[in-house]
Amino acid sequence: MFEKLGVQLYTVRDFMQDAELIDLTFAKLARLGYTEVHTAGWKVPIEQFAELLAKHGLKAVGTHYDFGIAMGNREKAIYDHELLGTTNIGLGGIPKPARVDLGELKAFIKMFNSLAEEYGKLGYKLTYHNHDFEFRRIDGYKTTMDILYEELDPWNTTFVLDTCWVAAGGADVVEWMEKLEGRIDILHLKDFCLIYDPARGKDDRTVTEIGHGNLCWDKIMTTAEKIGVKHYIVEQDYNFAGDPFKSLAMSAEFLKKYQK
Repeated sequence: MFEKLGVQLYTVRDFMQDAELIDLTFAKLARLGYTEVHTAGWKVPIEQFAELLAKHGLKAVGTHYDFGIAMGNREKAIYDHELLGTTNIGLGGIPKPARVDLGELKAFIKMFNSLAEEYGKLGYKLTYHNHDFEFRRIDGYKTTMDILYEELDPWNTTFVLDTCWVAAGGADVVEWMEKLEGRIDILHLKDFCLIYDPARGKDDRTVTEIGHGNLCWDKIMTTAEKIGVKHYIVEQDYNFAGDPFKSLAMSAEFLKKYQK
């Protein structure tokens, strides 16, 4: 169902601290079969970061970018994304005031759409990545996600839909994928489960390796192909099986059955 498998570099954020670590990390990711990356910041000069990606045959397909730069320094934002070879300029989440206040949310959407139109004229798209808080009902009836779906510019913006956070928000992953058909270029593959904490005597919600949680991957992957997802990006925030590379290996192994 997909040809290339990618990874959100937030998964290996602890190994992105300097050029030597990044070099080793990219080598490990390539050996595990990952060929695409979704960035989450970098701590070396962008030129060096791009060189290291190329060295290991990794292709950047989108960013979670410094939105202050995207708004205030378009020339640098374009330079960075040209260097990385991607036209997807990403925002990892809405500002906190817009998460709880409808007026603030509407103001954010207006700003985001205006900026997306400017970048759209230059061949770029702004991407929006969801968490679980978008599924709170912000006006007593509609959720924040409903309003983002209705009001974000469908031509110049796309959603980076995160499967885990949709489920954590109490929504149906496949239903939202179908609803956003044509508006998801990048899909974050992330599993979700409960683990028992004996010290607290309670269950905790947690992310986990793909195929080791409760999401229905047959339906998710079939739907992803049907709606035209371009990039399949594995992400795991924490709860690693020893270390993030072992977890990424487990996820890649599970996903092989969906690979063309």
